[in-house]
Amino acid sequence: MGTTKEDIKAALWRGANTFRGIIDAANYKDYVLSMLFVKYLSDTYKEKIEELKEKYSDEIRFERAKSRLEFVLKEDHTFDYLYDNRYASDIGVLINAALRGIEDDNSSQLGGVFRSVDFNSESMLGNPKQKATTLRNLLEDFKSLDLSPSQIETQENQVPSDVLGDAFEYMIGEFASQAGKKAGNFFTPMMVSELMAKIVSPKVNDSIYDPTSGSGSLLIRAAKQAGIDKVAIYGQEMNGSAWSMGRMNMFLHDIHDAKIAWGDSLSNPLHLDSDGNLMQFDAIVANMPFSQDKWAQGFNPGGEASDKKKKEFKMASSNDRFHRFDWGVPPSSKGDWAFLLHMIHSLKEYGRMVAVVPHGVLFRGASEGKIRKKVIDENLLDAVIGLPENLFFGTTIPACLLVFKKNRANQDVLFIDASGENNYEKDKTQNKLTSASIENILEKYNKRESDEKFSHKATKEEIAENDYNLNIPRYVDTFEEEELIDIEQVKTNINNIKNELVDAEAQLSQYLKDIGLEV
Repeated sequence: MGTTKEDIKAALWRGANTFRGIIDAANYKDYVLSMLFVKYLSDTYKEKIEELKEKYSDEIRFERAKSRLEFVLKEDHTFDYLYDNRYASDIGVLINAALRGIEDDNSSQLGGVFRSVDFNSESMLGNPKQKATTLRNLLEDFKSLDLSPSQIETQENQVPSDVLGDAFEYMIGEFASQAGKKAGNFFTPMMVSELMAKIVSPKVNDSIYDPTSGSGSLLIRAAKQAGIDKVAIYGQEMNGSAWSMGRMNMFLHDIHDAKIAWGDSLSNPLHLDSDGNLMQFDAIVANMPFSQDKWAQGFNPGGEASDKKKKEFKMASSNDRFHRFDWGVPPSSKGDWAFLLHMIHSLKEYGRMVAVVPHGVLFRGASEGKIRKKVIDENLLDAVIGLPENLFFGTTIPACLLVFKKNRANQDVLFIDASGENNYEKDKTQNKLTSASIENILEKYNKRESDEKFSHKATKEEIAENDYNLNIPRYVDTFEEEELIDIEQVKTNINNIKNELVDAEAQLSQYLKDIGLEV
């Protein structure tokens, strides 16, 4: 019997339980997922080597074929080597050495992928004895799991990487659920990712970009719309742990050419064209940080502070050589429009994008209001889609999707309110978009249909009359009138209840008399 997705999940849960109570879920995901990745590399490489040995009896041809494998793994960098040495007092040192060796030997694809995890950290894992015990348990948690591609059970139209990648993403979601606020933006719930992917609908040969790529799950789901081997994938992430997860996630999904950069996409965008300008993409998806404070500090490398001689640093459009903020500079305490402007300026001539944003983006004034007006006047905003509350990890507030397109044929903006209770179901502590709701949203979006109490197609004139306020209730009326109360019927019901009570008291009195207990 082969390895199923449930087997992989079970091993991941064993690993999680090994760390439970030792460190927070926000941190132990790095250890558990990294060990799964090492096990995958080890089992896959071992199987490929065995296949080559069977195919080539000639040593020269064998070595030539071996050199063409997608990655290499030395013996002392394998999971089996670490497992055999699991009782070593310096097992943390051995694991770290294996991880660094994997990175060095595969620098083009895996360079830096383990940089956010230290298996020899006493501050994380405790004193030497406790640390050694924990790491030995972790290795034993994964020993029985065979991740050789030939041993992974697949369903129809699946390949082994689908099974492994789906299990990896499932566990990222579970860790995000446990991590609470620390989950931040590294994981977008699957159903929301599915909706966003279908909205941008990437085509064969498209380029897809996520400037806050997190674990890469949203990018992967978008790429699957056209076929992960038929699109070019780009991302950037500033959180080192999330960036590492994203790189592993891509590799496990058999995506070896994704370009995922590490850094701040606002102050230091790393995907540039040959002229040093922002690279532009066909499709962009993003679950960006909500209302990020101090988003502009990266534009002030000198770290100017206020004192008697110096003024406190204030972001200006001239600080950005890419001219992304010429339409307005977002407030320093709320970076939502900073990310949106970055994405708009990263779109190709007929590009489209969808981003998760808090509702404040729709109506806040001052510089954000000016930016919103400019974006609408330029006919870039395509749709506003309100989502239910408590969908995202780390926050219970409702969010919405903003859809933008360049060179749109139509001039209207579609508003959809999918926040009602009939659009979601409870899933553990989170709400979850239903498949029916996703299909309904997509149908209204693609047909650009107005539907009473659900969607409305607003003209630019209508939006201007609302002073460019995009608050969804201004356009979609979801108010349900309560049924009128018949006061006379209520009075009749009360009198009937009183009469029934009198009868019941009389009956009770008779029962008491019958047994000699008069009152």
